[in-house]
Amino acid sequence: MPLEHFTAEEKGCLLPAPQEAYEVPLRATPKVHRDQHAMVAKAIYSFPRNFVGKTLEAVATRTTVRFYENRVLVKTHPRKPPGGRSTDPNDFPAEQVALAMRDIDFLRRRAAQHGKAVGDYADAILEGPLPWTRMRRVYALLGLCRRFGSPRVQEACSNALGVGLVNVKRLGLALKNGPVPQAPVGTNRVIPLARYLRPPSQYALPISRQNNPDKGDNA
Repeated sequence: MPLEHFTAEEKGCLLPAPQEAYEVPLRATPKVHRDQHAMVAKAIYSFPRNFVGKTLEAVATRTTVRFYENRVLVKTHPRKPPGGRSTDPNDFPAEQVALAMRDIDFLRRRAAQHGKAVGDYADAILEGPLPWTRMRRVYALLGLCRRFGSPRVQEACSNALGVGLVNVKRLGLALKNGPVPQAPVGTNRVIPLARYLRPPSQYALPISRQNNPDKGDNA
């Protein structure tokens, strides 16, 4: 009899019943974008460079997110809430780790190595809320230092800060076009006197005859 057999032999072999409800995992097929991150449930997760452009299979539980390529596990991240991000520094080259990890202090130190004015210009760019949204502008500033040389960029940053200009694009245009030539300083031009200038006595009223020799006696 099935009931008697279950009670006598099978019931004692069963594991305890789970205390929590069964978790249905979330499945998705995210694509790894150019920034080496893929999105699952409105959170982003990092990948090595060779995964850019690939579409993977993701299985997300309460604690972890596992990514598969052709049913082979390639990456595991801790589960993040919507709007969060999980970035593995090992997924990026050394020169990109600061940008990926939003290391603001690293960029400040790199800019200060090119001169005090360049460091102050980078501080002005990163000043304010959400500084990591302006990190690419500091990278552009460092690119100007490599292109035009630190002394020239140092002078340009000093002049720009003096007039309150904090715009890397306009700073690059100023460096590309070169300094504005100054007009030569010369002597003031002397304006010669008029050729037919009359003496002041000619404008006296009435005009006397002795001062007007052109007028005849019968006038």
